[in-house]
Parts: sequence; C-alpha cells; structure tokens
Amino acid sequence: MSSTPPARRLRLGLPRRVFSQVLLMQLAIAAGVAVLATGLFLAPLGDQLDDQAMRRALAIAQTTAQQRQIVRDLRDTPPTASGPVQRESERIRAATGAEYVVVMDRRGVRWSHTDPERVGETVSTDPGQALAGREVMEIDDGTLGRSARGKVPLRDGEGAVVGAVSVGIAYDSVRARLIHAIPGLFAYAGGALAVGALAAWLISRRVQRQTRDLAFSDIAGLLAEREAMLHGIREGVVALDRGGRVRLLNDEAQRLLGIGGETVGLSPDEALGAGRTADVLAGRVTGTDLLTVRGQRVLVANRMPTDDGGAVATLRDRTELEQLGRELDSTRGLIDALRAQDHEHANRMHTLLGLLELEMYDDAVEFVGEVVGDHRVTAEQITERIQDPLLAALLVGKATVATERGVALWVSERTRLPDRLVDSRGLVTIVGNLVDNALDAVAGTPHARVEVELRVRGRTATLRVRDTGPGIPAEHRELAFTAGWSTKEPPAHRQRGIGLSLVRRLAERQGGSATVGEAPGGGAEFVVVLPEALAERDLAEPRPAGPDASPAALAAPAVAAHVNTDAEEESR
Repeated sequence: MSSTPPARRLRLGLPRRVFSQVLLMQLAIAAGVAVLATGLFLAPLGDQLDDQAMRRALAIAQTTAQQRQIVRDLRDTPPTASGPVQRESERIRAATGAEYVVVMDRRGVRWSHTDPERVGETVSTDPGQALAGREVMEIDDGTLGRSARGKVPLRDGEGAVVGAVSVGIAYDSVRARLIHAIPGLFAYAGGALAVGALAAWLISRRVQRQTRDLAFSDIAGLLAEREAMLHGIREGVVALDRGGRVRLLNDEAQRLLGIGGETVGLSPDEALGAGRTADVLAGRVTGTDLLTVRGQRVLVANRMPTDDGGAVATLRDRTELEQLGRELDSTRGLIDALRAQDHEHANRMHTLLGLLELEMYDDAVEFVGEVVGDHRVTAEQITERIQDPLLAALLVGKATVATERGVALWVSERTRLPDRLVDSRGLVTIVGNLVDNALDAVAGTPHARVEVELRVRGRTATLRVRDTGPGIPAEHRELAFTAGWSTKEPPAHRQRGIGLSLVRRLAERQGGSATVGEAPGGGAEFVVVLPEALAERDLAEPRPAGPDASPAALAAPAVAAHVNTDAEEESR
C-alpha cells in the first residue's frame, strides 16, 4: 500500500466564514455600483457633448448670419477665394475655433470654405432646410469629414432668404473631450470604490465580532440546536431585551407562567401583572434560586444578565418538591406528636409501676385518674369550643407537640366554632401553618405561649393566632406574606417562605384577608378573616365530635388532613 497521501482537490467557492462572505459580497456590490454609475454617466455624456457641439455650431452660424455686410457682399461680389465673403468667414472661423464657416447662395454654391479651392463649388450636403428658412442642428459627414453642424438661413433686410450659413465643429474634438473626461471619471469611481471597500471592511469586522467569526452553517446549526434545547428542556426560559421586554419564551415557560406567545414584546408587568414573579423577571428582586408563586405553581427563578443589556431567566417547577417537603414536615409533626405521647406514656407507666411496687395502691388509682382526666379535659376543652372534628383533632395533636417542645398551646375561652365549615381542609391548612410558625417563633424562649382564637359572626369566621415570640417588625409585616420570604433557615429538603403566602392566598380566594400585627404584651398576632367560612344552618349536616372522642384518634386524621390540604394548595 502506498504511503503517499492522496492529493487534495482544489475546491473553489465562497469562503465559509460570515466575515469573509459579507466582505466579498459588499466589495462586489460596491464595484458593481461603481461600474454601473460610471457607465450610466458615460452613456449620456457623449450625447451631451454632441448636443453642446451642435448648439455651439448653430450659435456661430446665427452670429454670422447677422452680419449685414455678408448679405451685401453676397449680392455685389462673385464667389472667389479672395473675395470679402471668404475673408470675413475665415476671420469668424479663426475667432471661434470652428472647423469651417461656409456661406452659400440660394443655389447651394459656396462663397466661402476652409479650402479656398472649393469656393464656387456646390455644397456636398443638402442645404434645402436652411434655404427653406429653418435652422438645422445635426451630426453629418462632409468634405472635411464627420462634424457637428449648425445651419441657419441668411436673410436680407426685408427678411427674404438669400442664402445660408453652415458652421461645423470637428467631431474629433468632441470625441477628445469625451476621452479626456474618462480618466477623471474613473478616478472618482476608484475613490468611491476605495471608500466603499473600507466601509465594507469595517462593517465586516463588526459582523465578525458579533458572529464570533462563525460560518453561516455554524450559525444555522446553532439556531437549530437552540430551538431544540429551548423547547426540549424541562425548565422554563424567558429572554428579555435591553428594554426589559420579553424577547423569547420556550414552551415550558409558557406552561409554567400560564401565558402564550402573544406576550413577546411586552414587559413582565404587562405580560404577568404586578407581583413577585414579574419583579423577579424584571430584576427588581435579586438573588439566586428565588422562590415565587405563579397561579397554581411554586417556581424557583434565576436571572442572569447578558452582554447586550438584556437578561435570561430560568424557571423550575418546585410544586411537587414543595408538596413532598410539606408532607414530610407534616409527617414529622405527626411522628413528633406520637413520640411525645409515647414518651409521656412511658414516664407515667414507670410512675405507676413504682407506686404499685411500693404497694401504694390508693395513690396509683388517684394518679391514673388524674392522667386520664388531664387528657380528657384537654380534649373536652378543644372539642367543646371547636366542633369541627378535623380542626379539633389538629389542635389536639399540636397541643401534644407544643407540650413536648415546652410551649403552652392555649385555645382561647372566647373560641366558638360550630360544625358548619364550608372548607374544613382550607381552614386546617391556615391554622396548621400559623400554629407551626408560632411554635417555631417561641420555641426556646421563657414562658413560651401560643394562643388560638376562633370566633364566628354570622357566616364570617375570624382566626387569631398570638405568640410570645420576638414578633415581626412593622416594616417587614407585609413582606411576611410574600412567597420566599422567611426569617428562618430553610431545611435541607426544601425552601421556606411558602406557608404564609398560602395562608393569604387561601384567605383571599374566599374573599377574606390575612394580616399580621403586634400581640398584646409583645409577640406577633396573625388575623385571618374569612367572610363566608360557614354554611347556612339548614344546609349544615350534623357531624358528631363530642368529648368522648379519643385525642389520639382525633390527632392522626387531622394531621393527615393537614398534610393532604397543604399538598392540594401547593398544586393549585
């Protein structure tokens, strides 16, 4: 096998780089325009020079015909080479630079000519139009060659035509003027071409920088790849121009934001309406992995500026992850409640075992009665004031967790809630989130206390959750209900800042409100007003939830309901 590499075939064609192609095309255009302009200028230039020469010849002929002495000499003298008409004509020819000045009578006989030997002969071209009284301009051939001619009638004092005057301008001089103008014209065209070439090079260099010296095929490939990636990835991508208007939306961004392609060209505020999502996209809220709620979804947004002054924002759907995180938190709450009950139950069993071993049977009986009574009293107090079983069970479970964390959870004596709730799960979500936040706020503080108050007036329910924690500063009270805002460190599996946002969204969906202020004696007080929380009396179905219900039996389904309701709200 030969080791000689095959000869490379020379391939002719356009270069691949955008810079080179643009430069060649612009140079070709500039050269073509220069040649076309030169040709378009030269084409009428010859006609203009011919016209100028003919008009000059006609003007000389008109001036000569005005000489009255020539008319008198034409009548009084014969046509000779030394006659007065010949002398005057030669004087005019020499003064004007004409090729010839010929004076003829009505028969066409020359009385003057550049060649004296031709005086007395008949002219070589037809003088009929001039002798008929008309002025003539033409390019014609005669005894002296090709010339630009002007012919006018020669009239006497009474206006009668007695002859004609023919003046010629050598056509070689016209052609010489045209040829003489060509170098200058080409010089101007070359200068224009040089300027065009320089401008083409500068423009091409700019194109080279902007296209990063790519080939057209590379750019087409990048565009195809970009379209495939943008519409194939499971992240929303929103591109904004330097004016802050939406320039590009991929399919996932349209799905997550609930908008369509018609929003391209609009600002985030115009496309989405005022809110945190629009603030994040517009760059008014900065940071990484910014949490926002859009419609039914919890989104994580990141915004990156681009070199052209615009920005690209990416959106990830965290709804399912947040839902799983909340389910995990609620499950942990249920486990904590069961662990607290188990721990408390073990301590009491040990105490009871000790009393029995010491044969203090009366004290053992009394101890068991007190334990059962305390649990029953707590359950009776809650279920007596809150007749909805899900909400009552939730508070029983939260009371057990609070006791384990060293917090006193108290249901206000003024609490009265009949079993006529329209949306029990929604209220469970609201109360569960507010109580969880309150327990987190007061945990580890001395004399920690959380109070829940639920009052009803007509169909309107008013919920108040107070705590003895540090409270929320006045300037941050409105921010507390913003998705993603929190004063606590987020857990490993999810971000914080969703609970209070959901509370307000649930309240507003029912036409109510959620606010936060300062509790009497310090701490925070959250107030949620639900105008149509209760059904009409005749539509309410009796749901027994008396004091005989077991606290453990109530706590488990209530916490589970809190889990499921959170999950539903996250997906709304």
